[in-house]
Amino acid sequence: MDRDTAEPTVERMPGKRASEWSEYHHQFSAPSTYVYDFVWDYMEDAEGPFCTDVDGNVLMDFTSHVAAAPLGYNNPKIMDKMDEFELPDPTKIAGQDFYAAGGWPPEEPEFPGPTQLMDRLTDLTSHYDMDTVFLSNSGAEAVENAIKICYASGGHRAFTFDGAFHGRTLGALSLNRSKRVHRQGYPEIGGVVSLPYPSTEAEYEEKWLTDGPGGNVLADKFDDSQGILDPQEVAYVIMEPVQGEGGYRTPHDGFVSDLADIRAEFDLNVIADEIQAGMGRTGKMWAIDHLDLEPDVITSAKGLRVGATISRKDVFPEEKGRLSSTWGAGDIVSALQGALTIDAIEEYDLLDNVTERGRQMRELLEDAELPNVIDVRGAGLMLAVEFDTKDRREAVVDAAMKRGLLTLGCGYKTLRLLPPLDVTEREIDLAFDLFASAVEDVA
Repeated sequence: MDRDTAEPTVERMPGKRASEWSEYHHQFSAPSTYVYDFVWDYMEDAEGPFCTDVDGNVLMDFTSHVAAAPLGYNNPKIMDKMDEFELPDPTKIAGQDFYAAGGWPPEEPEFPGPTQLMDRLTDLTSHYDMDTVFLSNSGAEAVENAIKICYASGGHRAFTFDGAFHGRTLGALSLNRSKRVHRQGYPEIGGVVSLPYPSTEAEYEEKWLTDGPGGNVLADKFDDSQGILDPQEVAYVIMEPVQGEGGYRTPHDGFVSDLADIRAEFDLNVIADEIQAGMGRTGKMWAIDHLDLEPDVITSAKGLRVGATISRKDVFPEEKGRLSSTWGAGDIVSALQGALTIDAIEEYDLLDNVTERGRQMRELLEDAELPNVIDVRGAGLMLAVEFDTKDRREAVVDAAMKRGLLTLGCGYKTLRLLPPLDVTEREIDLAFDLFASAVEDVA
């Protein structure tokens, strides 16, 4: 497949083979969130946003597997180096208790592994004075360990925000405020308080600001005379710098400024959940870099290929065995992919590309004035199109797929677009034409 000339070609979606594969799959699979019967054939041609399904259809994937495939499929920016790597056995070791070397010296071996990935991550967060990393398997585990180290630092209460999504382990679920189905019937961590997440001026004024002694809903809770919470009891505040599952909402500047003031006054730990928005997706390495708010902990996964909890030594507990994971820091291949992804972002100036191509797509969407679209928003290549109804959004996802463009829903009636970080101008134009055609057809 030549990425420079490839175009979507769809005979039928889903095709006969995809339908048969899906039917076979669901004989064994527990119910989950299956969006459509797209079955990627990883034995066939694929590169960047282009991939081939089991029926031979060529599609453009603008989901990036919910940002977990930051450079799309078989990208030579990573694959050229991976092709030199002779796969060992085991590829997973008990990483918290053992070390693994992919060459010499440790600062720059031929094939970077968990050690070098942690080195890169502390370098990427040094402007927040972060110097310590705990690797894990997934985003939910990264969040679990973030909240554990904050609890270990003191306090038993926490703040989360309306619309939040932080994962599906029981601890992370306790912080979710996006959809009832995620938490319904499951036990929860106690002491978690929900707060508004104002995205617009109206939401900031109506939901966040108050006439109380603190001037906003969080500061009011800490007021000496009228407050109901002792700030010393609060272990952390966790937020997504751009809400993912909640609808790709960005925080209002005044809200961010208030959080920064409260953090400084009461010495609160702020956890920035960067599972979806981090790793360059918004045009900066971390979405929190866009905000005037300093985090104490950053969680990363998806595009990093492994889970990571990043913070300072004074936040992490000192005792051995307080944190541990058999496989967490021991997935040699995933750590290599994560390190090479960081290297590719830096070597090919992909943050600039994310900014430019994100601006291109957003301008195309806004200038087109597509029917039944009520908002276009996002940052970099983390873009959202909100429709007038949920049914309309679902119909557009389906119509786009039938044209060869894969998209995903988020929020209640919002559709998200997540192309590879190195998406080209031509690919943005191609995808926009398919998307606009789908929207017009549904209308």
